[in-house]
Amino acid sequence: MDDARMKNFTSCFKEKKFLQFFFQRVKINDTNHYQEEFPFVSPCGREMNYIRCDDLPVVFTHAVKLEDPKQGNQKVGFLLHNHAGPLLKFPFEPRDLFMLPGTGRVYHPAPDKVGGVGLVRSLLAIEFSKHFVFEKGDPEKSLPTHFSWDGQCYTLTNMLQPRVERFSCWKET
Repeated sequence: MDDARMKNFTSCFKEKKFLQFFFQRVKINDTNHYQEEFPFVSPCGREMNYIRCDDLPVVFTHAVKLEDPKQGNQKVGFLLHNHAGPLLKFPFEPRDLFMLPGTGRVYHPAPDKVGGVGLVRSLLAIEFSKHFVFEKGDPEKSLPTHFSWDGQCYTLTNMLQPRVERFSCWKET
């Protein structure tokens, strides 16, 4: 997209099937080409799409409950990502949410091939922020300790912190 006129990927491509095709192939750039400039890639046949993003390539946009055939068609929580609706979904694990102190950015586990972490979209992060509990210190500078969701209070693991530090491209300005 560096040579494209429009730089906003989702404004160029809104076809959900294309987004599913593209984002299901995204992975960490292990090609030994352009790794500093493009930390992620999406292979397409013999072509390679090199990806640079402000933070992470997986962006969770909605929290939903969907029937899961793996669990006897019970409705379970999922996070939808990258504007593809239910075509791109990941199981929602409330205890594994991670809020980065100082920025308010919220992260959730994602497929391992993209580093195991994805960004929660600002609108959804704002909704989630109402459910974070801070038992220690200043909420502006400390990590939340619990997350209340769907009638349960989860103790946060903060297991994503090292992954965010390793894979996030976010640089405060």
